[in-house]
Amino acid sequence: MNKLKYVFFASLALALLALPILAQGAADNESTVSASKALGAGIGFGLAAGLAGIGQGLVGSRAAEGAARNPGASGNVMTLMIIALALIESLVLFALLIVFVKL
Repeated sequence: MNKLKYVFFASLALALLALPILAQGAADNESTVSASKALGAGIGFGLAAGLAGIGQGLVGSRAAEGAARNPGASGNVMTLMIIALALIESLVLFALLIVFVKL
């Protein structure tokens, strides 16, 4: 918990020290906005895909654990796992769609 506080306050300090960078003139506003859109879309989609990968891994491991504990229900568990994986993957595809619409 103590390390988490240090990381949080260090990130906050870096963010506050970077505020003068955001002061810009009106000359390069269009290119800065388009660059920020691309950067934000890339980070957002990367975050969505990464977290979906973690979620899919958890779903797979829990399904394997459930099938190992009760082999009689493995067909039911497999069906529910495939539905859950499809729903998680659809969220990633929606994130990709949002990236393409915004760019």
